[in-house]
Amino acid sequence: MTPLAEELLVTFVKIVIVVGALLGGFSVMTWVERRSLAFMQYRLGPNRTGPFGILQPIADGIKLFFKEEVMPVAANKWTFLAAPVVAVATALLATAVIPYGPPFEAFGRTLQIQIADIEVGLLFIFAVTALGVYGVVLAGWAANNKYSLLGGLRSSAQMFSYELALGFSWVTLILAARSFRINDIVDTQAGGFWHWNVVVHFPAFIVYFLAATAEVARIPFDLPEGESEIVAGFHTEYASMRFALIQMAEYINMITVTVLLANLFFGGWHSGVPGMPESLGGFPLGFVWWGLKVAFFLFVFIWLRGTLPRFRYDQLMQFGWKVLIPVAAVWVMTFAVLWVVVGGGPR
Repeated sequence: MTPLAEELLVTFVKIVIVVGALLGGFSVMTWVERRSLAFMQYRLGPNRTGPFGILQPIADGIKLFFKEEVMPVAANKWTFLAAPVVAVATALLATAVIPYGPPFEAFGRTLQIQIADIEVGLLFIFAVTALGVYGVVLAGWAANNKYSLLGGLRSSAQMFSYELALGFSWVTLILAARSFRINDIVDTQAGGFWHWNVVVHFPAFIVYFLAATAEVARIPFDLPEGESEIVAGFHTEYASMRFALIQMAEYINMITVTVLLANLFFGGWHSGVPGMPESLGGFPLGFVWWGLKVAFFLFVFIWLRGTLPRFRYDQLMQFGWKVLIPVAAVWVMTFAVLWVVVGGGPR
């Protein structure tokens, strides 16, 4: 096999692993969220399809696959059909440059579960996720429904507002690592938990967490789908698998921001404990630390949904423009000054 063919094969296998894991994670998270929220609210949740309702995602998939596809008579057909595809495509593209665990040795070479390790990884993610708003706007406009249009406008305004704060939260991490590569940012956090960016760049972590929660429209920033005000929002007219694609994009985006949270602020696959062995019986322990961090923050997103009420829209916009963005900008300037005065940053 030629080197080019070997690289193409490895890349194809990585794509299958990453996309398969994300689609599987989407199905599992729907069950985990419903069971967790039921436990928090003293309900049973899914409990009829398999033990503890574990087969509920399969039942939901069968139901959505066989439900009737509907489309408003006055809808713009091709735009209406394209919107869910755009939403899923941008959600999946953003995952292409994210590392899912540490490098490891296999088949006589060093491998890593990362489809593309490019020099401008964070810029690529920022650019692709910014395109995700097109799926929302197109879905709201193409349905020719005033409620859908209103939901699309609210959602796009929210995403634009909080993307600015989200981008600001990455600036100091890039300065400290002198790189846009996610792997380089993870490597700067090796050596102990006091090197984690959640400690060194705590204001950036707070801004990122809040902005990411709003970016993926999770409660308390669940305004695009505020059922009490706008009848489910921009996807009011969607049903069957088109609705499933929109929900899939939402959960994949949630998994993406959670993985980035673990990689950028919590040491990625580094345990944070000096002297901790990197492998056990040949198995890289980095996958365990990384997986525990991602699982914990996925649970935090569910926890927030079962705990907090939804903001009003004016509170949402005021918080984004008048609080998050100024805080993020002040932290960037403060860190830049420290970087120059101290000579190399506060580390």
